[in-house]
Amino acid sequence: MNIVVCVKQVPDTTEVRIDPETNALIREGVPSIVNPYDAHATEEAVRLKERYGGTVTILSMGPPQAKEAIKKCISFGADRGILLSDRAFAGSDTLATSYVLAAGLRRLTNEQGVDLVFCGKQAIDGDTAQVGPGLARRLGLPQITYAITIEEVDLQQRRIRVGRRLETGVEVVEAPLPALLTCVEEMNEVRYASLPDMIRAARYEPEVWTHNDLDVDEELLGFAGSPTVVSKIFAPPEREPGEIIPGGSEDPAAAVAALIDKLTARLSVAANV
Repeated sequence: MNIVVCVKQVPDTTEVRIDPETNALIREGVPSIVNPYDAHATEEAVRLKERYGGTVTILSMGPPQAKEAIKKCISFGADRGILLSDRAFAGSDTLATSYVLAAGLRRLTNEQGVDLVFCGKQAIDGDTAQVGPGLARRLGLPQITYAITIEEVDLQQRRIRVGRRLETGVEVVEAPLPALLTCVEEMNEVRYASLPDMIRAARYEPEVWTHNDLDVDEELLGFAGSPTVVSKIFAPPEREPGEIIPGGSEDPAAAVAALIDKLTARLSVAANV
């Protein structure tokens, strides 16, 4: 079974900086990590490889420094890492990003075949949760979002059964292979890398594919291929502290009366406005 995990290198959320001119994240010189949801997706892919055999390929798009995220996933037990990196990809929104990743996945499908594609639920720097579903749509794959458990993979019948998290519980669904899953953090516990895997990852050099290595339309890449733009980024204003009405435990009736008076006054002001 050949599994591809789409991984993103993201800034450490405590160190996010924004370029005031481009409204884009400043990644140079900022500590970076593997997107946490993608780490859980990688862990689940490696567990499936250990159970059913096959390979795990890490596919990422980003600047050259994103090789470190790929090498981190290699230390978790992945077999191969590919970085889609090109100045032509710079400034891609989720639509353009899914376009480039889909092109990379098509090449991998032609080279080795792909049975499963794993993505994290979302990236912590954008929080859109759009790239995984966008990939599934571009590739014509059935998608199971918010995957929390993999109940069964039937390679003979080419089907997978997955539990997906809902607000009210867990829904178990089936899909034919190949399929795409987006994974939540409760799916597993990410392992500590073993010493042999750490050594292998340190020596590993990910492959780098540019737009010349993919079947893509250059007009659909980067800023040119991104219909959405960030017009402005700003910190939200600080909220005013809430008001505590004293005397609730000693004199509940007086506290309730005071609360009713305050709510009535606010409603009267709102009605006049």
